Amino acid sequence: MNKIVSKEHFSANVVKLEVEAPLIARSRKPGHFVIVRVGEKGERIPLTIAGADTQKGTITLVIQAVGASSRKICELNVGDYITDLVGPLGQATHIEKVGTVVCAGGGVGVAPLLPIVEGFHKAGNRVVVVLAARTKDLIILEDQMRANADEVIIMTDDGSYGQKGLVTDGVEEVIKREHVDLCVTIGPAIMMKFVAALTKKYNIPTVASLNTIMVDGTGMCGACRITVGGKTRFVCVDGPEFDAHQVDFDELLMRLSAYK
Repeated sequence: MNKIVSKEHFSANVVKLEVEAPLIARSRKPGHFVIVRVGEKGERIPLTIAGADTQKGTITLVIQAVGASSRKICELNVGDYITDLVGPLGQATHIEKVGTVVCAGGGVGVAPLLPIVEGFHKAGNRVVVVLAARTKDLIILEDQMRANADEVIIMTDDGSYGQKGLVTDGVEEVIKREHVDLCVTIGPAIMMKFVAALTKKYNIPTVASLNTIMVDGTGMCGACRITVGGKTRFVCVDGPEFDAHQVDFDELLMRLSAYK
């Protein structure tokens, strides 16, 4: 049982929870995720760790209420308990000093991007973050990103905040003005597909996190299998991050649509 110590609403359907998990807080690295279960008969939900406080012994989770299980988690309040919390799972992000790193996030994908931004910045890189959402109210973790990046560019579909346009517009703006050594992208699959297509055109190595397709989180259910470089991979055990230029995004989009 893991106690919820703080709760914050980012929007009507997106909630940030800070949860007691001292062992996970000490051992987690950027890119890791946990499996969460609420109730003895609850569904297993994989959630990427958005942050950790080793002094308080807590981890931060950002959840979007989509179905019954994620909505049940979002309805928990301070003082309530998560029945099961297992982790850290998955492969950690490979972080080193490479030069200039562009981190492109969309929607709730911005949450797992935050520890990656922190990691690359601490490693001595110049980090430029591009945050994208449909409208101003859906931009999350902007202040935290600004505290850990050299520059933050905001893109909104409707132009209500930052610049009007897509995440790819912001990424290309950076590419055209300075040399970029690496791009990391997390968000909706269609967004990552177009970011990968853009960076491939400029021959910029790119990493994409495919955590949205995970279900079981242990490699047993097979729901998260994808094709990377012509070979079958399982996102939850081999990833969740892969070379974006090798990912078959059309297959990924087709598999995601199966759950509709």
